[in-house]
Amino acid sequence: MVFVKDSPHCKKEKVDDSNKRAAMAHGRTNLVLSNHTLLSYKTPKHHQHKSHPNFQKNNNKKKTEKMVAQREIVDQVSGWLTLYDDGFVDRTWTGPPQYKFMSDPVPPHHHFIDAVAVQDISTNTNGVDLRVRIYLPDKPDAQKLPIILHFHGGGFCISEPNWFMYYNIYTRLAREAGAIVVSPYLRRAPEHRLPAAIDDGYSALLWLQNLANNKTHQPWLSSKGDFNRVFLIGDSSGGNIVHQLAKKAAGENLHPLKLAGAIPIHPGFLRSVRSKSELENPQTPFLTLDMLDKFLKLGLPEGSTKDHPITCPMAEALAELELPPYLVCLAEEDLVIETEMEFYEAMKNGGKEVELLVSYGVGHSFYLNKIAIDVDPKTSEQTDKLIQEISNFVEKH
Repeated sequence: MVFVKDSPHCKKEKVDDSNKRAAMAHGRTNLVLSNHTLLSYKTPKHHQHKSHPNFQKNNNKKKTEKMVAQREIVDQVSGWLTLYDDGFVDRTWTGPPQYKFMSDPVPPHHHFIDAVAVQDISTNTNGVDLRVRIYLPDKPDAQKLPIILHFHGGGFCISEPNWFMYYNIYTRLAREAGAIVVSPYLRRAPEHRLPAAIDDGYSALLWLQNLANNKTHQPWLSSKGDFNRVFLIGDSSGGNIVHQLAKKAAGENLHPLKLAGAIPIHPGFLRSVRSKSELENPQTPFLTLDMLDKFLKLGLPEGSTKDHPITCPMAEALAELELPPYLVCLAEEDLVIETEMEFYEAMKNGGKEVELLVSYGVGHSFYLNKIAIDVDPKTSEQTDKLIQEISNFVEKH
C-alpha cells in the first residue's frame, strides 16, 4: 500500500494507458510507484506559465472546440452520415441506439472462433495499396476451398468489412459454404466518388490473380484457396460492384484465376423515376428513400443521375457480355425490388445463366439485422434459406 500526503492536488490512481493519456491531457505529472499504482500530481493552473506545454495544449484545445462549435451541419442521412460545411464527414450512427452495435468494428482473431479465423492484412497490387479482411473456415481435411470476394454495402458512402453486421453473416457463410471470404476495405464517397470503390474491388481481384500466379503470397489463400472457383458477392451497393467487376473481367485475361459466379444481394439497381415498390414498400433502417437519394447523389460520378450504368445496368445491352453464372438475391419488401426484377429479366432475356432467389416477407439487407434475426422467426428462417441457397450455388459451380 502506498500512502500519499494530504494535498488538494495529489491523488492515487490505477495505471493503464488510458489513465496515462488522461493524466497528460489534464496537465498532470505522473510518478509510477508500482505496476498498479500511480501518484498523480496536478499542477495548479496558476502555476502554469504561458510557455508551459500544457498551457499551449489547453489553449489549442479551446481553439479546436471553438472551431467545432462553429462547424455547421450541411446534411444528414437517416442516422448513418452527417456532412458539415467544412467538408468533414461523420459516420457515427445517430439513429436508434439499439442498432448501434451492428456498426461497431469487430477485431480480427487468428485463432478459430466458432470454426472461423479472421485476419486483416495490407497489401499492394500494381502500386495500389489495399487492405482486406479474410475469413478462413476450419476445414483441416478439405482440398482447396472456393474463394468468395465480398463487397460491403452502404450506398458507396458508409460501412466497412469489420462492422459487426458483416462479421456476423460472413463468418457464417464461410463456415457453412466452406469457403474463404475476402472482403476489401473500399474507399467511400463523398471523399472518393465512384468509380473509386469499383477500382478498389478490381484491385482486390488482381491481387487474387497475383496470388494464383505465385507473384505474391498470403498463407491462408496461397495454401488453401481454389483460384479456379472465385465468386463475387456483394450486399446492396456492393451488388452493383459485383456486376461492374463481372463486366470488366469479361474483357480481361485473369488466367489462372477464374470467375465461377456472381451473387448480387439486394443490389442498388434503380432509375431516376421512382418505381412502384419505392413508393409502396416499407422503409427500414437499412434502406430509406432518403438514403437512396442522398447516398447516390454523393457517390455517383459528378453530374450523374440514377440512370447511370452503375445504378441502372438494365438499360444496357447485356447480350454481348460474357458473364459468369449469376444468383440474383432479392427481398420481397425491398424498396427497389421492381427495378431489381427488371435487371433479372434483362439478364434472362439476354441469354445469361441466371438464377433468382426471392426472400419473402422481408426487406432490404434483412439478413444483416441481428436484432431481427434473433427476435423474428420469419427473418431468421429467410436468413437460413439465403445462406443455404448461396452455399448451394457455390457448391454447384
